[in-house]
Amino acid sequence: MTALHRRLVAEAVGTGVLVAAVIGSGIAATRLSPGDVGLQLLENSLATGAVLVALILALQPVSAAFNPVVTLLDRVTGAIDTPAAIGLIGAQVLGGAAGALVANLMFDLPAVSIAAHHRATGGHLLGEVVATAGLVLVIGGATRGGRGDKVAYAVAGYIVGAYWFTSSTSFANPAVTIARTLSDTFAGIAPASVVPYVLAQLVGGAAALGLLSVLYPTRTPAGESAAAQTVAEETVA
Repeated sequence: MTALHRRLVAEAVGTGVLVAAVIGSGIAATRLSPGDVGLQLLENSLATGAVLVALILALQPVSAAFNPVVTLLDRVTGAIDTPAAIGLIGAQVLGGAAGALVANLMFDLPAVSIAAHHRATGGHLLGEVVATAGLVLVIGGATRGGRGDKVAYAVAGYIVGAYWFTSSTSFANPAVTIARTLSDTFAGIAPASVVPYVLAQLVGGAAALGLLSVLYPTRTPAGESAAAQTVAEETVA
């Protein structure tokens, strides 16, 4: 199996488990804490953050973007080529969808139930711009600043916080957004809200990339992205 194939598997599995954690913990929270939305969100955010730390630590040596925005920015910066980017984004979307189905089934719900929670208000979309920009800034700042070994904690900490300080509860990920249409539960989002959300996420990612180019005009050797490291290893091999 080539390095790219291993990365495709890692992205599919990682995104799938992340989505299962988001949706599954949301379902569990509504059952364990009925009538208390604040407590439900706390349970949902803490579970998501904890799973993010574990997934990134486990899969970062192979590939741990789990997010099409991050993968697109790796393509823009030249860390990966176009075919790799397409493959990785496809793996993220398919893995995320599988994670949603698994989460539904774990809680004895239909494998697919289309979400009816419309979220695309102006405030929510601004929240997604902010959430995604902050996430990309945290990832890029950690990796470009030579602290790639700490990115798992930085990302998880940011996401837990962004669940609370953004109006959208920080989806910040097109693959996760699409997957969450497949579960009409606490974490669900109506399909009609997906395109506006994804566009807002792309705007946030682009804004963060511009800011990173100002803050970190050059990268330290230890700050190269995991994608670039994998490409280099495959080239050497």
